[in-house]
Amino acid sequence: MEISITAFIILSILYFLATHLALYKIFEKLGIEGWKALVPFYSTHLAVKAINKSIWWTIIYYVPFLGFVVWMGILVELMKLFGKVKFSEHFLGVVFAGIYLPYLAFQDDFKFIGYEEAAKYKKSTGREWADAIVFAVIAATLIRGLYLEAFTIPTSSMEQKLLVGDFLFVNKMAYGARVPNTPISFPFTHHSFPEWVPFVGGKKSYVEWVKFPYAKLPAMGDVKRNDCVVFNFPAGDTVVLEHQNQVYEQMIRDYGKDFVYSNFTVAGRPADKQENYIKRCVGLPGDKLQIVDSKLMINDQEAYFDENAQFTYKVVTDGTGFNEKTLQKKKITTEPIQQLANPNEFELTLTNAAAEQVKQFSYVKSVEKVIEPLGYVYQFQKTPVFPNDTAYNWTRDNMGPFTIPKKGQTVKLDLNTLPLYRRIIHNYEGHDLKVEGGKIYIDNQVVDSYTFEMDYYWMMGDNRHNSLDSRFWGFVPEDHIVGKAVFVWLSYDAQLGRIRWERLFSLVH
Repeated sequence: MEISITAFIILSILYFLATHLALYKIFEKLGIEGWKALVPFYSTHLAVKAINKSIWWTIIYYVPFLGFVVWMGILVELMKLFGKVKFSEHFLGVVFAGIYLPYLAFQDDFKFIGYEEAAKYKKSTGREWADAIVFAVIAATLIRGLYLEAFTIPTSSMEQKLLVGDFLFVNKMAYGARVPNTPISFPFTHHSFPEWVPFVGGKKSYVEWVKFPYAKLPAMGDVKRNDCVVFNFPAGDTVVLEHQNQVYEQMIRDYGKDFVYSNFTVAGRPADKQENYIKRCVGLPGDKLQIVDSKLMINDQEAYFDENAQFTYKVVTDGTGFNEKTLQKKKITTEPIQQLANPNEFELTLTNAAAEQVKQFSYVKSVEKVIEPLGYVYQFQKTPVFPNDTAYNWTRDNMGPFTIPKKGQTVKLDLNTLPLYRRIIHNYEGHDLKVEGGKIYIDNQVVDSYTFEMDYYWMMGDNRHNSLDSRFWGFVPEDHIVGKAVFVWLSYDAQLGRIRWERLFSLVH
C-alpha cells in the first residue's frame, strides 16, 4: 500500500487532532485547563511539567524524529499518573496513540491517582530490561536511519582514499535525511537477515505493507563535486538473489532472460533497500562529461584528480618478479599483482606517484597505463559499459561527451539518444516506455523529447580500473542519495593483521 504525500499529511493531521483531543481531557483531569492542550509549544511545556521532567525534554521534543522518542516518553509517563503501568497498555498508548489515548481519556474510570501513588509503582527487573531495550532500539534506529550511520568499506574501489577494512561514519543530514520508503523493517538490518540467523537467514527483513514516496528533511547543503557520497546502488532495483554481487541487467545480457529466470531467484527492491555504495561524485546535474584515455573532463576542463587515485599499469621487467607484501608494506600498492601470459609482464594497481617509484626499480624496463580504446571488445560480458547498447562503443577509459540530466531540463529523444535515458524514464521516474514502429511511446503517447523530473549525478571510484561505478550503470538519481562520508573511526588491515593507527579519526575528503 503506497501512501502519497497528501494522504500522509491527512493521516498526520488526524493523528494530531486525536491525540490532542485526548490531551485536552487528560489536562482537565490533571487540573489544567483543557484548552491549553491545543496551544503549540505551551502544551508540550505543560505536559513535560506535569510528568516532572526537565526542560531538556521540551527542547529535544522539537528535534526532528528524536522528538518522537520524547513524545513516547511523555505518553508513557502520563499513563502512569492514571494507573496504567502494564507493558501492553504502554505499547497500545505509544503505537496506537491516535486511537487508544482518546479511548482511555474519555473513560470515567481513567482517573488521576496522584504523584505519590504513581511513584509507588516499581518495575520488575524483567520490565526494566524490556523498557531499556525497546527505548535503545527505537533511539538507535532513528539515529541510524536519519542522522548518522556506520559503514564498512568492503572493496578496493575507493583506494587509496578509502581502504578495505575502513570503518566510517556517514552524515545523513548533509544532503537531507530521507524519509524511509519502506518504514516497516527489522531493526539494524538493511534488506536481508544475516545468513547465520536461524530460519530467516538471508531472507527479506522488511515488508512493503506501507510505502512512502520520496521525501527528505531539510539539508545542510547540496552534493558538491568531488564529495565522497554514499548512495543506494541504482541498478540494484532488481537482483538475482544467488548472485547479488552481479548486476541483474548484465546477467540478462550475458545469459539471456529465460536462463536467468529458470535457474535463479529474481527479486525487486525499493530504493532505500538497495545496496549501499560509496564513490566520489565527479559530475553534477547539468555538467558536460567526457572521458578521454582515462582522463576525466568536466565542462571541457580536466577534472580534479585525487593524488591517491589509482589506475592499472602494465609493468615489464627483466624477468625479476615482485614481492607483493614488500610493495604493500612500502604502500606502493594494496592490490594483488597479476602476472600476464608473458612471465616478464605484470599488472599493478598504482597511483601516479607510485608508478613513478616503480619506474625507478633497476629491474623494471617499462611502466605503461592500461587504456581501453573506443570499440574495445570485452571477452566475457556483452556491452558492460554505459549505456549498455551496441550503438555505443564506449569503454571505461573513453566515453562521451554527454550532459548529466538536471531537473527541468528537456532533451531530444530519438532511437539514438534513448539508450542514455531509458533507465531514467522507466526505472527511476516510473513511466511506461516502449518502442514500436521506430517511434518512442511514453505513457502511450508518441514523444520526441523528455523533461527530467529529478536531478542526477555521476559517481566514480578513485581506483579507476577496479570500480563498478557510473561508467557501467549510468546516472545516480537524487532519491538514491544517502549521505556524505565524514570520517574513519577505525581501520583494520586484514592482510597484515594490524590496526592502521594512522587512519583512526581521519577526515574523508
